[in-house]
Amino acid sequence: MIRVLGLALMAGVFSLGVLTTPTVAAEDQGAMARGGKLYDKWFKVIGAEKPKGNHKAWPASNTKKKGNVTYRCKSCHGWDGMGKDGAYAKGSYKTGIKGVNGMWGAPVAKIVAVIKDDTHGFAGKMEAEDYQDLALFVSKGMVDMSKYIDYKAKTPKNADKLRGADYFNTVCIGCHRKDGTRPKDMDKTLGKQTGNPWEVMHKIMNGHPGEPMPALRAMPNAKQIAMDILAHLRTLPKKK
Repeated sequence: MIRVLGLALMAGVFSLGVLTTPTVAAEDQGAMARGGKLYDKWFKVIGAEKPKGNHKAWPASNTKKKGNVTYRCKSCHGWDGMGKDGAYAKGSYKTGIKGVNGMWGAPVAKIVAVIKDDTHGFAGKMEAEDYQDLALFVSKGMVDMSKYIDYKAKTPKNADKLRGADYFNTVCIGCHRKDGTRPKDMDKTLGKQTGNPWEVMHKIMNGHPGEPMPALRAMPNAKQIAMDILAHLRTLPKKK
């Protein structure tokens, strides 16, 4: 009887894909997190020399930003991927360039081809794995941040700051200290960085290039966790 039940259970597990799906999903999430860091600052992730001058597609109308920052995907397309229609519709990163949201769900190969085209000019600058991870992030790893962030108020929607404090004080405190003022080379305290909630959400989900910051995207309810942490960060000091 036990043997029969065991065989039945195994058959059910295999039919549901339980033994294989989590492994594939975990690998995808890891690649997407790496892709998110490439989207942030690809040359930092792969250890390449910082690009010099302005990217050829950077509009002359934007004189507030220049140099290697103009080569970062997020600089043109925004942390939210919405480009001119999102958080970068105004401010120092206003470029008038469309977002990558039109590529959400697109085949990875199609996105890789766009990354390498004449406009973007990234052919030969990365390895095959880098293109794949970046394209996978754009296709399947980006978040419609308008569902989680109030764009006008720049605040998280439906967030629990007390629950966020528990997450922060167990996962993040080791590097950032309880008041969010570390590491020392961080330009702004975490409390101050909440003025850009889209960047904060991106980095909670995917990590920070060149740093051992964990990416939480594979955790259950990762987007809600990010919002709860963001709500807690808003209570932290704005100055060091």
